[in-house]
Amino acid sequence: MLRMRQSCPEDVLSVLRSLDKLLDRAVSQAQLVYGPEAATDPYRGLYVNPDDVERSLVREPGTSPLQASEGNWEELFFEEIGNCSSLIRLQEAFELSIFDIGLLVIAIAPELDLRYERIYAYLQDNVTRKRPSIDLALNLLCGSAEAKLSRSVHFTPDAPLVRQGLLQLIPEANQTQPPLLAYCLKLDEQIIRWLLGQEGLDWRLRQFSQLRQPEISLEQLLLGMVMKQALEAVTLQAWQTQEPLRLYFHGPQGVGKQRTAEALAYLLGVPLLTVDLVVALELKVDFDEVVRLLLCQAQLLNAIVYLPGMDELLSQERYGVYQQLLAALAEARGIIVLAGRKPCHSDTTRSTNAIAVEFSLPDFAQRQAYWQANLAGRRIKLDDQDIDVLSDRFRLTAEQIDGAIAAACNQIRWAKAAKSQNIAQSEVQPTLQELFAATRLQSGQDLTTLARKISPKHTWGSLVLPTDQLAQLREICNQVKYHHIVCEQWGFEETLSLGKSINVLFSGSSGTGKTMAAEVIANELQLDLYKIDLSQVVSKYIGETEKNLDRVFTAAENANAILLFDEADALFGKRSEVKDAHDRYANLEVAYLLQKMEEYEGITILTTNLRQNLDEAFTRRIRFIVEFPFPEVDYRLQIWQGIFPKQMPLKADVDLTVMAQQFKLAGGNIRNIALAAAYLAAEDGEGVGMKHLLQATKREFQKMGRLVNEDDFLKLGTG
Repeated sequence: MLRMRQSCPEDVLSVLRSLDKLLDRAVSQAQLVYGPEAATDPYRGLYVNPDDVERSLVREPGTSPLQASEGNWEELFFEEIGNCSSLIRLQEAFELSIFDIGLLVIAIAPELDLRYERIYAYLQDNVTRKRPSIDLALNLLCGSAEAKLSRSVHFTPDAPLVRQGLLQLIPEANQTQPPLLAYCLKLDEQIIRWLLGQEGLDWRLRQFSQLRQPEISLEQLLLGMVMKQALEAVTLQAWQTQEPLRLYFHGPQGVGKQRTAEALAYLLGVPLLTVDLVVALELKVDFDEVVRLLLCQAQLLNAIVYLPGMDELLSQERYGVYQQLLAALAEARGIIVLAGRKPCHSDTTRSTNAIAVEFSLPDFAQRQAYWQANLAGRRIKLDDQDIDVLSDRFRLTAEQIDGAIAAACNQIRWAKAAKSQNIAQSEVQPTLQELFAATRLQSGQDLTTLARKISPKHTWGSLVLPTDQLAQLREICNQVKYHHIVCEQWGFEETLSLGKSINVLFSGSSGTGKTMAAEVIANELQLDLYKIDLSQVVSKYIGETEKNLDRVFTAAENANAILLFDEADALFGKRSEVKDAHDRYANLEVAYLLQKMEEYEGITILTTNLRQNLDEAFTRRIRFIVEFPFPEVDYRLQIWQGIFPKQMPLKADVDLTVMAQQFKLAGGNIRNIALAAAYLAAEDGEGVGMKHLLQATKREFQKMGRLVNEDDFLKLGTG
């Protein structure tokens, strides 16, 4: 592993002593050229007299007035430059010539000692010109007119010093279009800090960048052996041959892309420079300057560059900026790692020759290893079977697993602290249920802006359904519980490209328990439940519905949640023959939803009141279809018997059997009636009686638009 030693300021001062010798020789020559009175004239350089013109006309065009014929500046600098590792590093990193190094030395002198301003003013025969100009630099370093002309190529836009921004050419303030020779030389601040041995990140990058020494190796990462070997091989080869290397890491957030970039830096013994260009753009900085600074910083430090968030640069409004970045990366040296969620864009591959590396979410075995390692690290004991359940149920990254365990432990400490109890680290032993709760908090944050999170309260005892429907619901849960056995241990994962998701259709009229069943499944599996209102997703504008659906499923990628698309009729309609463009796009929207459901490796549930609107092509792609029938008398009675809380006082005249027989209502309507009756009883200051139930039922009928026979209600109330 190689680390470049930065020189100390004494090394630079030693080089300046060599510059002093060159300047001393130039001053002696200037005294001959400018005349003895130049040194004593207080207004020298502020005016031009005939004698000055005469002396200028005597010289040959282009010759240096400061060079004696026998001078050779390289002899003065060679040894000191060789002892200054900062200058040597600059020369190697930016492919500079020894002449470029000489220009850097001349330019940095006034930054370290203001006496050089007076010397440069004298040598340029102008007290206002305190910085070295291109003309002065050429006069000091070139012995002939031919040499000056040939060396002017070092100041063109394509010259290494200028192209890479190491040296800035500043025009004279009082001249509108000065000649090139009149431009002054100014070193970039980053280069000055480097030559002075000042470590750390350039202040212009700090708001959106991080420089760190890596602490993790490839061996510590739970990546596949093939990926580790390939990454190590291409990185070492590029490092040894000094060829540029571009890697594009793509995959979901939190799968270890940045940790892998850090491990590559650890492999080479160099720092990792992470730059968030999206934040830089939001700060309205000069993007070209930022890219130049980061590439320069990386070259100086021999750092690996890590650029996350490439997907966000591919948006239409930022695509021009993305092209600028690719152009800069195509010319840059070193190792640069780009990262995004989506696969590498074709422009990136074509412009930078990037190698795409896919990072997927950890499989069951990897998640199992993460859980075991993190639990053991905190001395938490958990049965292997429980670890298997956590590993299978939640598709988490290593960081999320560590965060879940930490959150569970912190919650226990907080609960103990609230009771003024102290607890040692070794005594913190979260239960499986506490780990379930903490794990759910690690994902789904992106989904909360697009869907409503439902806290499941219902259990199997809450459901009143025929035996076959209950069996279907349990089969759905079992397919989640035993997914790792069937798909991973028994090999179905390798034979199924799609169809690994669990998509379900609940059909039945309103109030028959479809949403309640979704809650029961979420409760049984200890998963979050998110309800997406399709009426808000579907748009009348072509293509907008697909965009909205894509946003939902993208946010759900790492949510480990059940997605409930309620009122799916808003999307389905009746899929009929295509008669116009609207029909064609409606069918495309349904097909797109099915495609995203099949790609989503979780549970998606659709609810519909009108199953007859679905054609066979649609239903073939649904794994489970559960019919929720309208409850008959026996089932209505069970619903009535279970609808009231245990604390609810019921009067003796309440006849739930009569309510079930007399009123054909779905479970949702029965729930509304029970709640309304409770409020009526509370108003009367007594328990729920038959009169309250009948009054609430009458209101429910009115809300539903059903006819109310007052005589029937009167008979029941007095019977």
